[in-house]
Amino acid sequence: MPFVRTTLVAIAIAAFGLFSPALAQDLRIGLSAEPTAMDPHYHNLTPNNSLLSHVFERLIENDEKQNLIPGLAESWKAINDTTWEFKLRKGVKWHDGSPFTADDVVFTFARAGNVPNSPSPFIVAKGKTVTKIDDHTVHMSTAAVYPLMPNDVATIMIVSKKNADGASTPDFNSGKAAIGTGAFKLVKFTPGDRIEVTRNDDYWGAKPKWKTVTFRPIKAGPARVAALLAGDVDMIEDTPTADIERLKTEPKVELSQEVSNRIIYFFVDHSRDVTPFAKGKDGAEIKNPLKDLRVRKAMSKALNRDVMVSRVMEGVAIPASQFLPDHYFGVSKKLKVEKYDLEGAKKLLSEAGFPNGFKLTLHGPNGRYINDVKIAEATAQMLTRAGIETAIEMLPPGNFFTRASQGGPGGVPEFSFILVGWGSGTGENSGALRPLVATFDKDKGQGASNRGRYSNPKVDQLIDEAMKTVDDGKRAELLGQATDVAIEDLAIIPSHYQVNTWAARKGLKYKARSDENTLAMGVTE
Repeated sequence: MPFVRTTLVAIAIAAFGLFSPALAQDLRIGLSAEPTAMDPHYHNLTPNNSLLSHVFERLIENDEKQNLIPGLAESWKAINDTTWEFKLRKGVKWHDGSPFTADDVVFTFARAGNVPNSPSPFIVAKGKTVTKIDDHTVHMSTAAVYPLMPNDVATIMIVSKKNADGASTPDFNSGKAAIGTGAFKLVKFTPGDRIEVTRNDDYWGAKPKWKTVTFRPIKAGPARVAALLAGDVDMIEDTPTADIERLKTEPKVELSQEVSNRIIYFFVDHSRDVTPFAKGKDGAEIKNPLKDLRVRKAMSKALNRDVMVSRVMEGVAIPASQFLPDHYFGVSKKLKVEKYDLEGAKKLLSEAGFPNGFKLTLHGPNGRYINDVKIAEATAQMLTRAGIETAIEMLPPGNFFTRASQGGPGGVPEFSFILVGWGSGTGENSGALRPLVATFDKDKGQGASNRGRYSNPKVDQLIDEAMKTVDDGKRAELLGQATDVAIEDLAIIPSHYQVNTWAARKGLKYKARSDENTLAMGVTE
């Protein structure tokens, strides 16, 4: 639809002279994807975590580079091999005026991993015994040595025991239970339309400049750009790759960019003997071809990552070889980006018993990731050339994640082959390995987002050993080894890492983040 895109943007640029920012203390932000709930423990998803960071806070926070910094905890330290002590900030008030205490922390960690119907629960809350020592001190203990306690704690938002005890996700959505300690208070959550917050003038920390912030979900990239240029919003996230070079020349627009920790990748059904969306060329039921490593290898070889980056992502991405870019802690030192090899893919398919290929459906979320529909379309074309006749079905994100996680019979993932993304919230590779490729175990809190139900005892062993290793160098080596095994087994099929781009009206600047979070607190004049 190039004519429609060009026309929309041309109209917006023509009107740019009428551009008038909102009142000085009011900020309007265009989101590419809206949160699925106002419950901070319902869905471990970036749009949720990003927006809810305005209302709720964590004991430990991450800066824009994912370094750990004090939040509701002023300090933390290991006091023995299995116990960490957290000193809580004094004088912090909930939005209703009640004091923040250790009771809220104990309550939060009991709740966070057990929210009903969660599409992707906060598994890191499990396996920890949280004990109140006094009103401003808690101890967190594990059964064995656990060096990543601060990283885990930095993912869990603290909720008020007074307001959240017995509350359901709908109670948070209505605002009844959405009482936080954050820099902003929730005013209204209107799914499909907007989320409104107002400044918390009693906030314990630095007061944000903005008195009110309105977040507007604007799913279509060209519409987000048009809204910015027309003055309907002051800033947008996920600036479309097709518009970035042109916007760099716009005198009334400021861009901010940062390489993301998010990988875009594909999961396949590793577990079922017959998978619902893989069929023979004649449409007949076949044995699940995706369980065969040769088939997964063929699919990876058929994926032209250079074309994906240069054409589909228009140069605003980096080809991926593993879960995180090279500079992160615990990544593999030996994995390389899989080279495009169409003939090699066809040969592997033939060796696996599919000389004529088979039919497959790729499912994904429509509007969740940068260019996700285009990525799915390009992938389907590439696989079809190799002999895997691939159709696509893109779904609204909320529907997709529920079905991809637990929508099939017996609560198992429904799909056979999915496009999805993952941003590691811990700043190290364990933040991807544990939820994505550790064997799914709800009770142990492992593999919560393992939507392919991949299971490899060697990977599990290396992850478990790493999680008990205090020495950073040794832990990094173990995580790298686990990554080697998982990627060589094609637990996932990597595509690329996103590059995050925000665009704001002239006079505003955003402190770009590797975790993709769009925070009003990071917008300055």
